[in-house]
Amino acid sequence: MGQTMFFPWEPPFMIALQSVMGPFLTWLMSFITNFGEELILIIVMGFIYWCYDKKFGIYAGTNIVLCVILNPMLKNVAMRRRPYMDHPEIRCLKATDSTADIYDVAAQGYSFPSGHAMNSTTVYGSMARYLKAWKAVRIAAFILTFLVGLSRIMLGVHYPTDILVGWAIGLVIIFLVPWLEARIRNRWLFHLMLVLLSCSGIFYCHTNDYYSALGLMIGFFLAIPFEERFVRFKSVDLSDAKGILWCFLRILGGGLIYYVLNTVLKLPFSKSFLESQTAGAFLVRTLRYCIVTFIDIGVYPMIFKYVEKVKS
Repeated sequence: MGQTMFFPWEPPFMIALQSVMGPFLTWLMSFITNFGEELILIIVMGFIYWCYDKKFGIYAGTNIVLCVILNPMLKNVAMRRRPYMDHPEIRCLKATDSTADIYDVAAQGYSFPSGHAMNSTTVYGSMARYLKAWKAVRIAAFILTFLVGLSRIMLGVHYPTDILVGWAIGLVIIFLVPWLEARIRNRWLFHLMLVLLSCSGIFYCHTNDYYSALGLMIGFFLAIPFEERFVRFKSVDLSDAKGILWCFLRILGGGLIYYVLNTVLKLPFSKSFLESQTAGAFLVRTLRYCIVTFIDIGVYPMIFKYVEKVKS
């Protein structure tokens, strides 16, 4: 299942990198790679949107929802197998799904382009571009994005070209989206165009991550105008300990809602159905992520206004 594609220099390069990896470096790369994964990105986006600057959060959120759906759409075209699947001398040091066989392509996913490289470039690159006056943020974004990409190569789960292309696509996204928004001033039309283009993946994508991302995109684009019309929450004043605590509670609450809703919405369906990769299962997944995202981004902030009234 999948295709074997690589440049002749890639496997020797990866083998050379892994040859210098001891237990500590393996642990360090496994730790660094987390900064390109869903949990950390949710925390970062939650801090930006719920606490720091809502406008900034919408900008970065629009970039990331496009990124997370574009990645599986490209992967389902290339269908490139992971490097360790075709080169036994390359070790898989951190599988995508630790509960499944590392050679199960359906569970471990395709290799090209790297989702971690795209995600980290898009999120941290958006921060660097939006906060361009802060040199430290730009430097930290560059270093973190580079290390996340390097970790994926050293852990044996991506070819170098997976990373290079992932970085390039992430950069294109953070500059292309604002450019398009400036020319398509009707935001509803712009979001509708992105959704319709993304829906083309329905005809050829057969992996769960695409349908999760499609639901996330639709939910996000519905939540933003809902929040602006009916909620209009304010950011947190982070200048004192109370503000920092309130920020922490906002992020914690949003994370709990995300987890609980995702769990509750699975209950009416059997595990075998949810994992069946049928049209019905894909539809349920899309609707589930749409509902969870809409509530987390659009409805949940109503609590902020209520708490502010109680405090005052």
